[in-house]
Amino acid sequence: MLRRDLVVAQLLALLAPLAARGSTLDPAETMVTLPADIAWKLRPDYPPDSVTSAPLFGSRSGSGVYYELIKWFPGYMSAPHTYVTDRLCVVVSGTWWVNSGADFDPAHCVPAPAGSFVHRLAHTPHYDGVRADGRAPAVIAICGIAPVGIRYIEPDKPAWRKVG
Repeated sequence: MLRRDLVVAQLLALLAPLAARGSTLDPAETMVTLPADIAWKLRPDYPPDSVTSAPLFGSRSGSGVYYELIKWFPGYMSAPHTYVTDRLCVVVSGTWWVNSGADFDPAHCVPAPAGSFVHRLAHTPHYDGVRADGRAPAVIAICGIAPVGIRYIEPDKPAWRKVG
């Protein structure tokens, strides 16, 4: 064995315990929220088991980027509404039923199964939720720029609709 090989072998033997330790997660740099720790809340003025939300980052009423989870339960949909900013949505689980327009017509909603991406353009009326025959809630991850400035097409009616 060459002398150089001996020096390298000794150096590697000294460094091996350091390399085996690896680095630890710095919670100031990488924040992890496990599913059991996500705080789901019923939306105000919505019936039980209709829709819940879990803010993950920022706020829809604040300023800047926000990120949230929405969970629609079977048999409930939003009333037609618009936002002043775009929304970028990914269906995490279940099937989310979506449609465009100011006229509420759930029979013409399009299914967006888990893994689907839905881009909602600002100032365009739309509605969504889970049909009554849905087998499970739909969980949607939504990202956008706040404030969202939600406006309901029929502000004198509830923000949700029960569908049969």
